[in-house]
Amino acid sequence: MSLDVRLDEEEGTEALPPLRKAKAWTDYAWSAVGILAVLGAGYMLYKELAGISPRDISRAFALIPRERWLLAICSTLVAYGALAWYDRIALLHLGKPLNWLFISLTSFTTYALSHNIGASVFSGAAVRYRAYSTKGLSATEVGVLVLFTAFTFALGTTLLGGLVLVGEPQLVAKLLHVNRELARTVGCIMLGAVMLYVVGSFFELPTLKIGGCKVAYPRPPIVLRQLIAAPLELLGAAAIIYFAMPTHGNPGYFVVLGAFLASFSVALMSHAPGGLGVLEFLFIKAMPEVPKAEVVVALLIFRLLYFIVPLALGLVVVMVFEKGRLAETLRARTAAGVAPAETQAPSVSNVVQLKDAARQVRKGSGGRDSGTST
Repeated sequence: MSLDVRLDEEEGTEALPPLRKAKAWTDYAWSAVGILAVLGAGYMLYKELAGISPRDISRAFALIPRERWLLAICSTLVAYGALAWYDRIALLHLGKPLNWLFISLTSFTTYALSHNIGASVFSGAAVRYRAYSTKGLSATEVGVLVLFTAFTFALGTTLLGGLVLVGEPQLVAKLLHVNRELARTVGCIMLGAVMLYVVGSFFELPTLKIGGCKVAYPRPPIVLRQLIAAPLELLGAAAIIYFAMPTHGNPGYFVVLGAFLASFSVALMSHAPGGLGVLEFLFIKAMPEVPKAEVVVALLIFRLLYFIVPLALGLVVVMVFEKGRLAETLRARTAAGVAPAETQAPSVSNVVQLKDAARQVRKGSGGRDSGTST
């Protein structure tokens, strides 16, 4: 759902000091949760992989044909292309269409950093604000954009998760030790929730007023784009692992997709940096029929293509962007007769402003990044 946010400036200013203290404690808490998740998952993963030797890993790498490496790389491009579409859809919803190249670079850098850092709702917001504010977007608009893209991700996870639970209920039944019929019922509920969202948009259900916010359904063309882009990113990401597994003994794409959705969603919620250890442990537990060495190699390739390479490229994009911004600022100050030595470092007040706006949005709405409904 869309969010039209109206903030009470006076009230927000008075509440700022306690909010900053609360935010500081929240940051520490999520960092602690992330560290504990990594340590706990790392210990369980160590026990799970105790019997695997380096020779087993090397042999599993050798079993992957060159063409499947190429397909895994193409799947990575599909996944990150869909993530750029997330931002494009959110900007269209806000009535702020921007250049595709700028959106793609911003989105790529945002997700490359937030996927590796963890706590993506804040890391993603800071990166997006730095970029989109140069194109005239306010802190509130960027906050809405962040929540809209988060909801698009949640929509895709719900849609694909529902399809997997209905089509292959034994996957979750095996992982969570629940009844197959219960898994299928949950899948039907998830698909029903997606259908209600679509129906609400097409029939233009009334806008809800919650506090200082108005919560409304997006226009049908926006929803249709979400229904395509949201699953596409997850399908591409799961395909990386699928193509990185040897053809012999491969459980099939649908099984890999189901295991990926469950493990990746939990990894994101754990706030562990990059879901490190959490993703691997859950995915391996969901694949008991496949040799562990082959699953480990597939996950290593996924880490390389989906996390490490984008992170390296994203840092290059950030450095080029900041270098250009600095040169532009110096030229503007020189033209205005201000000495370069007087140039000040960018203030963090804008980032604080953005986080306050995001807090207000979450307060009104029930609050790739946190799964919040927008």
